[in-house]
Amino acid sequence: MRNGSVWRRVLGLVHAVIEDVDFDEQAGAVVVAVRPRKGAARRCGRCGKRAGWYDRGEGRRRWRALDLGTVRVLLEADAPRVACRMHGPTVAQVPWARHGVGHTRAFDDTVAWLAVQCSKTAVVALMRVAWRSVGAILERVAADIEATVDRFEGLRRIGIDEVSYRKGQCYLTVVVDHDSGRLVWAAPGRSDATVHRFFDDLGPERSAQITHISADGALWISRVVAVRCPTAILCADPFHVVAWAMDALEEVRRQAWNEARGPVPRRVAGSGPRKTKARKSNPLKRVRFALWKNPEGLSERQHHQLEWVAKTNPRLWRAYLLKEGLRLVFRIGGQEGKDALERWISWARRSRIESFVELQRRIIRYRRAIHASLDHGLSQGRVEAINTKIRLLTRVAFGFHSPEPLIALAMLALGGHRPVLPGRD
Repeated sequence: MRNGSVWRRVLGLVHAVIEDVDFDEQAGAVVVAVRPRKGAARRCGRCGKRAGWYDRGEGRRRWRALDLGTVRVLLEADAPRVACRMHGPTVAQVPWARHGVGHTRAFDDTVAWLAVQCSKTAVVALMRVAWRSVGAILERVAADIEATVDRFEGLRRIGIDEVSYRKGQCYLTVVVDHDSGRLVWAAPGRSDATVHRFFDDLGPERSAQITHISADGALWISRVVAVRCPTAILCADPFHVVAWAMDALEEVRRQAWNEARGPVPRRVAGSGPRKTKARKSNPLKRVRFALWKNPEGLSERQHHQLEWVAKTNPRLWRAYLLKEGLRLVFRIGGQEGKDALERWISWARRSRIESFVELQRRIIRYRRAIHASLDHGLSQGRVEAINTKIRLLTRVAFGFHSPEPLIALAMLALGGHRPVLPGRD
């Protein structure tokens, strides 16, 4: 095998001719002079179509390739411009790199694979590249994958939710396929306009094929779904509905705690911090987790705490039973669950507990979506699992200055089409 063929195999080059191999002492790298084969030469860098000669451009250019052992490798070639009928004067396409990029395709694909699999520190140290460059690489690789796959094909049941990716009310809206568990779409923002963008990308024909949509009861989701996808069944997430009851229960517990500790004496100047005996010894402060947990997960100590609440604070105990009653509605499901929900609404209305009276009004507003959830058993479980993984990715992606690289990383890691290492089938 000739030396040129060996170097092409080592560097993973196709449709390219090796002209020379040298070592640049100043750059500390092996420099491989290459040129495109005749069939791959003089093509527009944007559309890939044949085009006439325009000029020599800015002369020779270098591309970062995968390291050869412990030594960096650079590809060097002429970068002439061609006169494309569609795009005008454009730098000619090269088969080893994407247009307007300083890295080879093999280098980009390897970095993207490592970013999905490894930590930020490992990628930066191994590939000797800045982390901001990794963000741009992820966007390029994700765009190439998006051009070859159809994520919306066969989409029938979806979940829509938001996830925070940075302090300061910075959110991503994510869409997950319930049937495959894959992330199919993500965009920055948490508003009606963001959901409209998803349905614009989905198109009217495929929007009409959506049968079920799960959400957490956010109005900015339900409003858009009612307009853009009116035939779909909107299901309220059971976890979030029960979480409303948890919030109502916590409000009752705080009221009981404030009543038990009594009035707080005014602090006299020069005295120590205000502390009362009730604040130190009141057991209501320690029953929070016993009230929150499911009965089957209680410890023996927490069982005793609930028995104490039942004997000493009937109002708080009724609030706890109301919370458990609502949770039982979703465990039953179906028509029996609907009937149980109606009884629960009547119970909450007559409870004379303000937070639960307000909660039953809220549940009445979402009754249709809750009934759909009881009928079809659809929840946000898969969506929350994706959100948890995205939160983990945000720790890896710390240092990106925009949400687009994070979205690209999430789509590569959770979209079902991960980047492949060069040379592997």
